Amino acid sequence: MTTYDIEQPSRAGASDNFRAALRSSAQAAIDWLIARQKPDGHWVGRAESNGCMEAQWRLCLWFLGLDDHPLCARLAQSLLDTQRADGAWEIYHAAPNGDINTTVEAYAALRVSGYREDHPALVKAQKWIETKGGLRNVRVFTRYWLALIGEWPWGKTPNLPPEVIWLPLWFPFNIYHFAQWARATLMPIAVLSARRPSRPLPPERRLDALFPGGRENFDFDLPPKKNAGGWDLFFRKTDKVLHGLQEFGHKHGLSLWRGAAVRHVLEWIIRHQDSDGGWGGIQPPWIYSLMALHVEGYALDHPVMAKGLGCLNDPGWRVDIGDATFIQATNSPVWDTILVLLAFDDAGTPDPHTEAVEKAVDWVLKRQVLVPGDWSVKLPGVKPGGWAFEYANNSYPDVDDTAVALIALAPFRDDPKWRAQGIEEALQRGVDWLIAMQSQSGGWGAFDKDNVNQLLTKIPFCDFGEALDPPSVDVTAHVVEAFARLGISRHHPTMARALAFLWTQQEPDGSWFGRWGVNYIYGIGAVLPALAAAGEDMGQSAIGRACDWLKSRQQNHGGWGESCASYMQAESAGRGTATASQTAWALMGLVAANRPQDQDAIARGCQFLIERQSEGTWPEPEFTGTGFPGYGVGQTIKLNDPLLSERLQQGPELSRAFMLRYGLYCHYFPLMALARVLCAAKTA
Repeated sequence: MTTYDIEQPSRAGASDNFRAALRSSAQAAIDWLIARQKPDGHWVGRAESNGCMEAQWRLCLWFLGLDDHPLCARLAQSLLDTQRADGAWEIYHAAPNGDINTTVEAYAALRVSGYREDHPALVKAQKWIETKGGLRNVRVFTRYWLALIGEWPWGKTPNLPPEVIWLPLWFPFNIYHFAQWARATLMPIAVLSARRPSRPLPPERRLDALFPGGRENFDFDLPPKKNAGGWDLFFRKTDKVLHGLQEFGHKHGLSLWRGAAVRHVLEWIIRHQDSDGGWGGIQPPWIYSLMALHVEGYALDHPVMAKGLGCLNDPGWRVDIGDATFIQATNSPVWDTILVLLAFDDAGTPDPHTEAVEKAVDWVLKRQVLVPGDWSVKLPGVKPGGWAFEYANNSYPDVDDTAVALIALAPFRDDPKWRAQGIEEALQRGVDWLIAMQSQSGGWGAFDKDNVNQLLTKIPFCDFGEALDPPSVDVTAHVVEAFARLGISRHHPTMARALAFLWTQQEPDGSWFGRWGVNYIYGIGAVLPALAAAGEDMGQSAIGRACDWLKSRQQNHGGWGESCASYMQAESAGRGTATASQTAWALMGLVAANRPQDQDAIARGCQFLIERQSEGTWPEPEFTGTGFPGYGVGQTIKLNDPLLSERLQQGPELSRAFMLRYGLYCHYFPLMALARVLCAAKTA
């Protein structure tokens, strides 16, 4: 096994034993990573989410008529294995409450699988659903799933006409004004909404227990949309008109335009299939696209369908544990690999030609996306140059991966070996693409430029989470850090606007909101290193407020933790079960600020990591990654925003959050933090 030596620091007054413990912990983490590198050079951890993934795939297999698929029983077992003691299913580890949508979908999936309604797991789930107001409170997506199995009238679901594919770019509801994840999902759902298909359950498997008053007495209408104002009434009336027109056209055979629109949507879907068989690098467009194509007559052995279904057996998506199978919401090989490289650089690997590093750099360089994607619709003259998050997702490279890829590759730019392989050109393409993707506010969203049309958040379809991809602090901070590492001055117009954006987004208490990681600890852990790299004055009071905020959240044992509930409960900001990843983010922020008065907090944080390391890594069941934060407002959010304040008062059970646990977060981030502490001690 290859090992790396971390040089002994020489900071006066530092304990030799403590320095030795830091080096030993970092070395064990490096060895752990080297042992788990894939043969082709990359790393990847499991992307864990919630039971909706397995429930929806089980329902999809039923809808497709694949009753004998080997995954059917395994998906059902995964649901039984993850049910809470109170009968619900949750959206993140140890959540204070179960989730009504996940629980209803899991219940339906188990009934589809043949479990009787008097099975103990189903009895508990049914009673829990009743205590939460029943089916009346489920989201739009859950209603679609119930319609697909004949348990919900299609006429009571939001109508998504496939004709939206023809709306021009200047029109507010053009599909390219929706966030990447919403757009890729909207297209196949538009087909399903137009065709209204279902494969009803047999009488003995129907969800009668969830309609205690009888279906004839149930109110299937969608509850009023929060924070939509007069737009809610407008869109509800529009939805009724669209349903009426659809029924009229079906009755009178007026299907010419609809058929053409559906064909156009199908062409769009097929063009967007990824090389691994999925769509969009995430579960929703993948699963809905398969069903939409099936409804339009694509046989299960058609190459497009076979490739999409075959993806279920891909280890990049599938995780088998005992008799259960879990299907990931996404996969993160590019993100994991570039962050491992960054951790190795922080740790001071002595030889850039070490086999593990060389293989990883080569793998990352080959993953640069050099073809246009959806982003190019609004930027037709811009050359591609980004990186995507997943194994296969050329349509949707993202700003965050691109920025961190530049940070990870920057140390190798002067190496003759990598210069001969075009690393400088790759870096320049990435920089040019990022500059073109900067939004007017000075920040960056994840997938699109200026994706901020708030009108889209008001339509009934968009109650599932975020319909937009506005600029965020953490993504912008990573771009700033990347540009600084590549020698771009903070006075460059792009950098100046970005830095101004970061400063305007600081909360009054000194923290920064974290969009793609939980939460304020992640935001500060991204921003402070970026500001330091850019050459900002780290002695200014605003930096001090951020550091003081972090120290005020440090726990007695030295660690930091923040619950996913912080997105919906202001009092949870910076508070929760301490984790290795969040402790690492806090440490990286404090190290970047480089204040003498923070040294004790840094030492205690390092001690927390050292003591909790086990066999080279850090156990961490908590979710510290963010898919949809759950506030559902659809704009750049700050804690003191009145719209968010109104949402916070409704409680976390009304959240449309989607949280993630990235399996390697608890490993490479602590390694980064320990290595940066060692480096800071050496240079002190």
